[in-house]
Amino acid sequence: MRKLPVYIGLSLFSVSALVVFLYMLATAMTPQSYSMPYPPILIPDSFYLENFKIAWNSNNFGAYFANSVFVTVIATLLIVIVSCMCAYAFARMKFPGRDLLFNLFLFSMMVPTLTNLVAQFTLLQSMHLVDKYTGLILIYVGIGIASNTYFLRSFFLGLPHELEEAMIMDGGTNWTIFRHLVLPLSKPAIATFGILAFSNTWDEFLLALTLIKTPDKRTLPIAIKLFEGQHVNNWSLIFAASLIAIVPILIIYIAFQKNLIKGGALDGTLKE
Repeated sequence: MRKLPVYIGLSLFSVSALVVFLYMLATAMTPQSYSMPYPPILIPDSFYLENFKIAWNSNNFGAYFANSVFVTVIATLLIVIVSCMCAYAFARMKFPGRDLLFNLFLFSMMVPTLTNLVAQFTLLQSMHLVDKYTGLILIYVGIGIASNTYFLRSFFLGLPHELEEAMIMDGGTNWTIFRHLVLPLSKPAIATFGILAFSNTWDEFLLALTLIKTPDKRTLPIAIKLFEGQHVNNWSLIFAASLIAIVPILIIYIAFQKNLIKGGALDGTLKE
């Protein structure tokens, strides 16, 4: 009973979020809706899917979607891999300048992305990586590593030292401990921050707009903005395009929801 107010608050928040989503979905299934339906509709009169087909085939939307999938998947994998190795090094290994380097990581998190934009563009231009996916992915990875390393380090510090000591006594090296002990125990944390890295990269607009100049190489957030400009007040098409854009994030959440951080992940690993 003491938790009842918390459950009621969470339920109200969930319902409010669901109502907005259903409103978007119902509007997307309404033919030629040039004004927001009022009163709001949550259940469409008919399942009209033509708006999704039009949105997908309009203005190279499908190609932009594929570009975003390519960039986001590679950037997310690199962010997760590098962040895990950096976090383990900061949490368990001792080397000169470790604390200073970690503080620099923290400092980079405090600098707004917009402030770094000119410097990042100039750096990539000197490396001839402007208008190339390589340059865009490197920037995404550089931005994502700092925050993920910080939080994963905190998780790694909470892992029992006794397990590592037992593996060292059996002849395990740092790489063996990292590969066969730390990573398996950290799957909930890695899944959580992998989802966040995917979402942040998938939705990023400013860097993609600045660094990618060729129209055929543009990513999905740019396509959404162009789509809104092309179909000004046709809310059916705009909401249909927006719903298509969130499908990959929903798939990622559904696929990894069982691996999200939860209490008791390490219960039973040690016996007193």
